[in-house]
Amino acid sequence: GLCGSESPLARADAIFKVTMIPGDGVGPELMTAVKDVFKAGDIPVEFEEFHLSEVQHMASEDKLDHVLSSMRNNKVAIKGKIHTPMEYKGELASYEMKLRRKLDLFANVVHVNSLPGYSTRHNNLDLVIIREQTEGEYSSLEHESVPGVIECLKIITRDKSRRIAKFAFDYATKKGRSKVTAVHKANIMKLADGLFLQSCAEVAQLYPKIKYENIIIDNCCMQLVQNPYQFDVLVMPNLYGNIIDNLAAGLVGGAGVVPGESYSAEYAVFETGARHPFAQAVGRNIANPTAMLLSSANMLKHLNVLVLMVVCGCMYVYLCTPQVRTRDLGGYSTTGDFVHAVVENLRHRPAH
Repeated sequence: GLCGSESPLARADAIFKVTMIPGDGVGPELMTAVKDVFKAGDIPVEFEEFHLSEVQHMASEDKLDHVLSSMRNNKVAIKGKIHTPMEYKGELASYEMKLRRKLDLFANVVHVNSLPGYSTRHNNLDLVIIREQTEGEYSSLEHESVPGVIECLKIITRDKSRRIAKFAFDYATKKGRSKVTAVHKANIMKLADGLFLQSCAEVAQLYPKIKYENIIIDNCCMQLVQNPYQFDVLVMPNLYGNIIDNLAAGLVGGAGVVPGESYSAEYAVFETGARHPFAQAVGRNIANPTAMLLSSANMLKHLNVLVLMVVCGCMYVYLCTPQVRTRDLGGYSTTGDFVHAVVENLRHRPAH
Protein backbone atom coordinates (compact mmCIF):
# COMPACT_ATOMS: atom_id res chain seq x y z
CA GLY A 1 0.00 0.00 0.00
CA LEU A 2 2.62 2.53 1.01
CA CYS A 3 4.74 2.44 -2.09
CA GLY A 4 1.66 3.35 -4.13
CA SER A 5 1.12 6.57 -2.25
CA GLU A 6 4.76 7.62 -2.50
CA SER A 7 4.87 7.36 -6.27
CA PRO A 8 3.36 10.30 -8.18
CA LEU A 9 3.06 8.09 -11.25
CA ALA A 10 -0.19 6.36 -11.97
CA ARG A 11 -0.36 2.60 -11.57
CA ALA A 12 0.29 0.76 -14.81
CA ASP A 13 -3.17 -0.81 -14.81
CA ALA A 14 -5.00 2.53 -14.65
CA ILE A 15 -6.53 3.51 -17.97
CA PHE A 16 -7.10 7.20 -18.57
CA LYS A 17 -10.07 8.30 -20.62
CA VAL A 18 -9.49 11.35 -22.80
CA THR A 19 -11.95 13.22 -25.01
CA MET A 20 -10.63 13.55 -28.58
CA ILE A 21 -11.91 16.19 -31.02
CA PRO A 22 -9.97 15.80 -34.29
CA GLY A 23 -11.44 18.98 -35.83
CA ASP A 24 -10.94 20.05 -39.44
CA GLY A 25 -8.19 20.10 -42.03
CA VAL A 26 -5.27 17.90 -41.04
CA GLY A 27 -6.67 17.47 -37.50
CA PRO A 28 -7.80 13.87 -38.10
CA GLU A 29 -4.39 12.96 -39.62
CA LEU A 30 -2.60 14.45 -36.62
CA MET A 31 -4.84 12.45 -34.28
CA THR A 32 -4.01 9.28 -36.20
CA ALA A 33 -0.33 10.09 -35.57
CA VAL A 34 -1.03 10.47 -31.84
CA LYS A 35 -2.97 7.19 -31.73
CA ASP A 36 -0.20 5.33 -33.59
CA VAL A 37 2.49 6.61 -31.24
CA PHE A 38 0.42 5.87 -28.12
CA LYS A 39 -0.21 2.36 -29.39
CA ALA A 40 3.49 1.79 -30.03
CA GLY A 41 4.37 3.15 -26.62
CA ASP A 42 1.69 1.05 -24.95
CA ILE A 43 0.32 4.16 -23.28
CA PRO A 44 -2.71 3.58 -21.00
CA VAL A 45 -5.04 6.14 -22.58
CA GLU A 46 -8.41 5.45 -24.15
CA PHE A 47 -9.82 8.11 -26.48
CA GLU A 48 -13.49 9.03 -26.80
CA GLU A 49 -13.68 10.54 -30.27
CA PHE A 50 -16.13 13.24 -31.39
CA HIS A 51 -16.24 14.70 -34.87
CA LEU A 52 -17.34 18.28 -34.41
CA SER A 53 -17.07 20.38 -37.57
CA GLU A 54 -18.92 23.45 -38.83
CA VAL A 55 -17.57 23.28 -42.36
CA GLN A 56 -18.48 19.61 -42.78
CA HIS A 57 -21.92 20.31 -41.26
CA MET A 58 -21.10 17.98 -38.40
CA ALA A 59 -21.80 20.50 -35.68
CA SER A 60 -25.00 20.92 -33.70
CA GLU A 61 -25.93 21.95 -30.18
CA ASP A 62 -26.71 18.28 -29.59
CA LYS A 63 -23.25 17.19 -30.68
CA LEU A 64 -21.67 19.93 -28.60
CA ASP A 65 -23.56 18.63 -25.56
CA HIS A 66 -22.12 15.15 -26.12
CA VAL A 67 -18.61 16.60 -26.24
CA LEU A 68 -19.26 18.64 -23.11
CA SER A 69 -20.58 15.69 -21.12
CA SER A 70 -17.58 13.59 -22.19
CA MET A 71 -15.31 16.46 -21.05
CA ARG A 72 -17.12 16.73 -17.72
CA ASN A 73 -16.40 13.06 -17.09
CA ASN A 74 -12.84 12.95 -18.40
CA LYS A 75 -11.62 16.46 -17.50
CA VAL A 76 -8.97 16.19 -20.23
CA ALA A 77 -9.21 16.54 -24.01
CA ILE A 78 -6.96 16.64 -27.05
CA LYS A 79 -8.26 18.60 -30.03
CA GLY A 80 -7.55 19.87 -33.50
CA LYS A 81 -8.76 23.16 -34.91
CA ILE A 82 -12.52 23.45 -35.51
CA HIS A 83 -12.50 25.67 -38.57
CA THR A 84 -14.84 28.65 -38.44
CA PRO A 85 -16.30 29.73 -41.78
CA MET A 86 -16.13 33.47 -42.53
CA GLU A 87 -19.71 33.94 -43.66
CA TYR A 88 -22.35 35.00 -41.16
CA LYS A 89 -25.33 32.64 -40.89
CA GLY A 90 -27.27 34.21 -38.05
CA GLU A 91 -24.95 32.93 -35.32
CA LEU A 92 -22.00 35.04 -34.20
CA ALA A 93 -20.26 32.63 -31.80
CA SER A 94 -18.28 29.83 -33.44
CA TYR A 95 -18.28 26.29 -32.01
CA GLU A 96 -14.66 26.83 -31.02
CA MET A 97 -15.81 29.80 -28.89
CA LYS A 98 -18.87 27.98 -27.55
CA LEU A 99 -16.69 25.13 -26.33
CA ARG A 100 -14.31 27.59 -24.66
CA ARG A 101 -17.14 29.46 -22.95
CA LYS A 102 -19.12 26.43 -21.81
CA LEU A 103 -16.01 24.88 -20.25
CA ASP A 104 -14.72 28.30 -19.15
CA LEU A 105 -11.31 27.60 -20.73
CA PHE A 106 -10.01 31.02 -19.79
CA ALA A 107 -6.24 30.47 -20.06
CA ASN A 108 -4.39 29.54 -23.21
CA VAL A 109 -0.74 28.63 -22.72
CA VAL A 110 1.77 28.39 -25.54
CA HIS A 111 5.33 27.47 -24.61
CA VAL A 112 7.58 28.55 -27.47
CA ASN A 113 10.69 26.45 -27.35
CA SER A 114 13.36 26.08 -30.04
CA LEU A 115 13.66 22.54 -31.36
CA PRO A 116 17.07 21.03 -30.71
CA GLY A 117 18.75 20.35 -34.02
CA TYR A 118 16.54 22.68 -36.10
CA SER A 119 18.07 26.08 -36.51
CA THR A 120 16.15 29.31 -37.17
CA ARG A 121 17.05 33.02 -37.02
CA HIS A 122 16.80 32.92 -33.19
CA ASN A 123 17.86 29.70 -31.46
CA ASN A 124 17.52 28.53 -27.84
CA LEU A 125 14.25 30.42 -27.42
CA ASP A 126 12.18 29.63 -24.37
CA LEU A 127 9.19 31.87 -23.70
CA VAL A 128 5.61 31.37 -22.61
CA ILE A 129 2.56 33.21 -23.91
CA ILE A 130 -0.49 33.24 -21.65
CA ARG A 131 -3.66 34.54 -23.23
CA GLU A 132 -7.09 35.27 -21.79
CA GLN A 133 -9.53 33.59 -24.17
CA THR A 134 -13.08 34.04 -22.95
CA GLU A 135 -13.65 37.80 -23.37
CA GLY A 136 -11.89 40.80 -24.93
CA GLU A 137 -12.42 41.23 -28.66
CA TYR A 138 -13.91 37.74 -28.95
CA SER A 139 -17.12 38.57 -27.11
CA SER A 140 -19.25 37.72 -30.20
CA LEU A 141 -21.13 40.97 -29.57
CA GLU A 142 -21.47 42.77 -32.88
CA HIS A 143 -24.36 44.69 -34.39
CA GLU A 144 -25.17 47.19 -37.12
CA SER A 145 -26.27 50.26 -35.16
CA VAL A 146 -27.32 52.19 -38.28
CA PRO A 147 -26.93 50.97 -41.89
CA GLY A 148 -23.25 50.87 -42.82
CA VAL A 149 -22.01 51.18 -39.23
CA ILE A 150 -20.95 48.14 -37.25
CA GLU A 151 -20.22 48.17 -33.54
CA CYS A 152 -18.06 45.34 -32.31
CA LEU A 153 -17.77 45.21 -28.54
CA LYS A 154 -14.57 44.40 -26.75
CA ILE A 155 -15.30 43.41 -23.16
CA ILE A 156 -12.66 43.63 -20.43
CA THR A 157 -13.60 42.81 -16.84
CA ARG A 158 -11.61 43.20 -13.65
CA ASP A 159 -12.44 39.64 -12.56
CA LYS A 160 -11.24 37.96 -15.72
CA SER A 161 -8.19 40.21 -16.02
CA ARG A 162 -7.14 39.45 -12.46
CA ARG A 163 -7.83 35.78 -13.00
CA ILE A 164 -5.53 35.53 -16.05
CA ALA A 165 -2.86 37.63 -14.30
CA LYS A 166 -2.98 35.33 -11.27
CA PHE A 167 -2.76 32.33 -13.59
CA ALA A 168 0.36 33.81 -15.24
CA PHE A 169 2.09 34.55 -11.93
CA ASP A 170 1.17 31.14 -10.53
CA TYR A 171 2.53 29.53 -13.69
CA ALA A 172 5.77 31.53 -13.41
CA THR A 173 6.09 30.56 -9.74
CA LYS A 174 5.45 26.87 -10.38
CA LYS A 175 7.83 26.69 -13.34
CA GLY A 176 10.58 28.71 -11.68
CA ARG A 177 10.42 31.61 -14.11
CA SER A 178 11.54 35.06 -13.13
CA LYS A 179 9.51 37.61 -15.07
CA VAL A 180 5.95 38.29 -16.27
CA THR A 181 5.29 40.95 -18.91
CA ALA A 182 1.75 42.27 -19.49
CA VAL A 183 1.02 43.18 -23.12
CA HIS A 184 -1.55 45.91 -23.81
CA LYS A 185 -2.61 48.99 -25.78
CA ALA A 186 -3.62 51.13 -22.80
CA ASN A 187 -2.28 54.30 -24.43
CA ILE A 188 -5.20 54.13 -26.90
CA MET A 189 -7.80 51.95 -25.15
CA LYS A 190 -7.36 53.82 -21.90
CA LEU A 191 -10.29 52.28 -20.06
CA ALA A 192 -10.38 48.70 -21.37
CA ASP A 193 -6.68 47.93 -21.62
CA GLY A 194 -6.16 50.32 -18.72
CA LEU A 195 -8.27 48.01 -16.55
CA PHE A 196 -6.38 44.95 -17.80
CA LEU A 197 -3.05 46.61 -17.01
CA GLN A 198 -4.18 47.80 -13.60
CA SER A 199 -5.41 44.28 -12.76
CA CYS A 200 -2.04 42.80 -13.73
CA ALA A 201 -0.16 45.39 -11.66
CA GLU A 202 -2.31 44.68 -8.60
CA VAL A 203 -1.79 40.93 -8.88
CA ALA A 204 1.95 41.45 -9.45
CA GLN A 205 2.28 43.01 -6.00
CA LEU A 206 1.27 39.69 -4.45
CA TYR A 207 4.30 38.03 -6.11
CA PRO A 208 7.32 40.08 -5.01
CA LYS A 209 9.80 37.42 -6.16
CA ILE A 210 8.71 37.72 -9.78
CA LYS A 211 9.71 40.72 -11.83
CA TYR A 212 6.77 42.51 -13.47
CA GLU A 213 6.91 44.67 -16.61
CA ASN A 214 4.46 45.86 -19.22
CA ILE A 215 4.87 46.55 -22.92
CA ILE A 216 2.65 48.00 -25.63
CA ILE A 217 1.52 45.39 -28.17
CA ASP A 218 3.05 46.99 -31.29
CA ASN A 219 6.46 47.38 -29.64
CA CYS A 220 6.11 43.83 -28.33
CA CYS A 221 5.81 42.51 -31.91
CA MET A 222 8.95 44.34 -32.98
CA GLN A 223 10.89 43.22 -29.90
CA LEU A 224 9.85 39.59 -30.41
CA VAL A 225 11.27 39.67 -33.91
CA GLN A 226 14.43 41.61 -32.99
CA ASN A 227 15.32 40.28 -29.54
CA PRO A 228 12.92 37.66 -28.20
CA TYR A 229 15.38 36.65 -25.44
CA GLN A 230 14.28 39.57 -23.26
CA PHE A 231 10.91 37.87 -22.62
CA ASP A 232 10.02 35.11 -20.20
CA VAL A 233 6.26 34.83 -19.50
CA LEU A 234 3.92 37.18 -21.38
CA VAL A 235 0.29 37.70 -20.37
CA MET A 236 -2.32 39.43 -22.54
CA PRO A 237 -5.96 39.79 -23.54
CA ASN A 238 -7.58 37.66 -26.23
CA LEU A 239 -6.80 39.10 -29.68
CA TYR A 240 -3.24 40.17 -28.89
CA GLY A 241 -2.62 36.69 -27.55
CA ASN A 242 -3.93 35.09 -30.71
CA ILE A 243 -1.57 37.19 -32.84
CA ILE A 244 1.47 36.84 -30.58
CA ASP A 245 0.97 33.05 -30.34
CA ASN A 246 1.30 32.82 -34.11
CA LEU A 247 4.16 35.30 -34.37
CA ALA A 248 6.13 33.47 -31.69
CA ALA A 249 5.39 30.04 -33.21
CA GLY A 250 6.83 31.39 -36.46
CA LEU A 251 10.09 32.18 -34.66
CA VAL A 252 10.80 28.52 -33.92
CA GLY A 253 9.47 26.75 -37.01
CA GLY A 254 5.77 27.46 -37.36
CA ALA A 255 2.40 25.88 -36.69
CA GLY A 256 3.69 22.34 -37.08
CA VAL A 257 6.05 22.35 -34.12
CA VAL A 258 4.56 24.39 -31.26
CA PRO A 259 2.13 22.73 -28.80
CA GLY A 260 -0.47 24.65 -26.81
CA GLU A 261 -3.02 24.04 -24.09
CA SER A 262 -6.11 25.65 -22.59
CA TYR A 263 -7.16 25.49 -18.96
CA SER A 264 -10.21 26.21 -16.84
CA ALA A 265 -10.35 25.69 -13.08
CA GLU A 266 -11.07 21.99 -13.73
CA TYR A 267 -10.46 21.13 -17.38
CA ALA A 268 -7.38 20.88 -19.57
CA VAL A 269 -7.48 20.84 -23.37
CA PHE A 270 -4.33 19.99 -25.33
CA GLU A 271 -4.00 21.33 -28.88
CA THR A 272 -1.50 23.04 -31.17
CA GLY A 273 -0.07 26.44 -30.25
CA ALA A 274 -0.90 28.10 -33.57
CA ARG A 275 -4.35 26.82 -34.47
CA HIS A 276 -4.47 26.25 -38.23
CA PRO A 277 -6.59 23.65 -40.01
CA PHE A 278 -3.97 23.55 -42.87
CA ALA A 279 -6.80 22.47 -45.19
CA GLN A 280 -4.65 22.52 -48.34
CA ALA A 281 -2.59 19.65 -46.90
CA VAL A 282 -5.52 17.30 -46.29
CA GLY A 283 -4.86 13.79 -47.55
CA ARG A 284 -1.41 14.72 -48.87
CA ASN A 285 0.44 13.20 -45.93
CA ILE A 286 2.64 16.28 -45.52
CA ALA A 287 1.45 17.76 -42.20
CA ASN A 288 4.05 17.97 -39.45
CA PRO A 289 2.74 15.99 -36.45
CA THR A 290 5.35 17.36 -34.02
CA ALA A 291 3.13 20.00 -32.40
CA MET A 292 0.30 17.55 -31.76
CA LEU A 293 2.69 14.84 -30.52
CA LEU A 294 4.37 17.26 -28.12
CA SER A 295 0.92 18.38 -27.02
CA SER A 296 -0.06 14.76 -26.38
CA ALA A 297 3.15 14.41 -24.33
CA ASN A 298 2.12 17.47 -22.29
CA MET A 299 -1.24 15.79 -21.80
CA LEU A 300 0.47 12.69 -20.40
CA LYS A 301 2.53 14.87 -18.08
CA HIS A 302 -0.74 16.42 -16.90
CA LEU A 303 -2.15 12.92 -16.29
CA ASN A 304 1.08 11.90 -14.53
CA VAL A 305 1.85 9.12 -16.99
CA LEU A 306 5.45 8.30 -17.87
CA VAL A 307 5.85 10.71 -20.67
CA LEU A 308 9.48 10.93 -21.59
CA MET A 309 9.06 8.30 -24.24
CA VAL A 310 6.93 10.43 -26.53
CA VAL A 311 9.00 13.58 -26.10
CA CYS A 312 12.24 11.68 -26.56
CA GLY A 313 10.73 10.01 -29.59
CA CYS A 314 10.06 13.38 -31.18
CA MET A 315 13.29 15.02 -30.16
CA TYR A 316 15.35 12.06 -31.25
CA VAL A 317 13.94 12.49 -34.72
CA TYR A 318 15.10 16.11 -34.85
CA LEU A 319 18.50 15.54 -33.31
CA CYS A 320 19.62 12.25 -34.75
CA THR A 321 17.64 11.84 -37.93
CA PRO A 322 17.13 15.24 -39.55
CA GLN A 323 16.40 13.41 -42.80
CA VAL A 324 12.92 12.67 -41.43
CA ARG A 325 11.96 16.33 -41.38
CA THR A 326 8.63 17.23 -42.90
CA ARG A 327 8.27 19.68 -45.74
CA ASP A 328 7.51 22.73 -43.58
CA LEU A 329 11.00 22.41 -42.06
CA GLY A 330 12.74 21.96 -45.40
CA GLY A 331 12.67 18.15 -45.42
CA TYR A 332 11.04 15.61 -47.73
CA SER A 333 9.47 13.33 -45.19
CA THR A 334 5.75 12.57 -45.08
CA THR A 335 3.60 12.65 -41.94
CA GLY A 336 3.71 8.84 -42.03
CA ASP A 337 7.52 8.69 -42.28
CA PHE A 338 7.86 10.98 -39.30
CA VAL A 339 5.42 8.98 -37.16
CA HIS A 340 7.17 5.78 -38.24
CA ALA A 341 10.54 7.20 -37.09
CA VAL A 342 9.08 8.17 -33.70
CA VAL A 343 7.43 4.75 -33.33
CA GLU A 344 10.63 2.90 -34.27
CA ASN A 345 12.51 4.94 -31.71
CA LEU A 346 9.96 4.02 -29.03
CA ARG A 347 10.17 0.33 -29.88
CA HIS A 348 13.96 0.23 -29.64
CA ARG A 349 14.27 1.93 -26.29
CA PRO A 350 15.23 -0.22 -23.34
CA ALA A 351 12.36 -0.85 -20.93
CA HIS A 352 12.22 1.50 -17.92
